[in-house]
Amino acid sequence: MPKVVVYSSKLCGFCYRAKGLLSSKGVAFEEINVDMKPQVRAEMRSRAGGVNTVPQIFIDDIHVGGCDDLYALDSAGKLDPLLAAG
Repeated sequence: MPKVVVYSSKLCGFCYRAKGLLSSKGVAFEEINVDMKPQVRAEMRSRAGGVNTVPQIFIDDIHVGGCDDLYALDSAGKLDPLLAAG
């Protein structure tokens, strides 16, 4: 299984949707909350190429993007191979 990291916020509906999709696939992930943590948000922004919105999802250091990007990968049949590659 690859290492999956989700940067998120407690008040973010898109974060809950993304985590729900990953959970439904049986994927264990590390959740990093950015609420009230400017240094953590800056780390996320740096890893995500300047993107400041949550969630930001990484699979084995590959920046997947946000919730819509994760669902688009799944719809295209590309998410499962990424998750199986680790």
